[in-house]
Amino acid sequence: MTDTDTVQPPTQTPGAPVKPTLVSRGRRLVRHFLVFLTFVIVVDAVAGEKGLLSLLQARREYAALERSLERARAENAELRDSARRLREDPTAIEEQARRDLGLIKPGEMVFFIKDVDKKP
Repeated sequence: MTDTDTVQPPTQTPGAPVKPTLVSRGRRLVRHFLVFLTFVIVVDAVAGEKGLLSLLQARREYAALERSLERARAENAELRDSARRLREDPTAIEEQARRDLGLIKPGEMVFFIKDVDKKP
């Protein structure tokens, strides 16, 4: 073999369509697959079962439950204080009886005031 006998790739004429080689087609396929895989991962991270949207919803529910728990604790403390006062303070018992049962002390007078519609 001589220097002039080396194998040259076929020359392409300008303007002729370039045929993609098997390697470049494989690289393009891998690139498309990686883009698709990245897209799937991003969508799953945002909208998946344990994604960003689920995390935000769970945080909102947690905050609402915390507020509800705080209200229940405050009401529980008020009821506990009211029960303690009813056990220990006779004036609290009297106040409760007057309010709930409409009781009065001897010598007191109760006045009931009714609204009367005026006729024109």
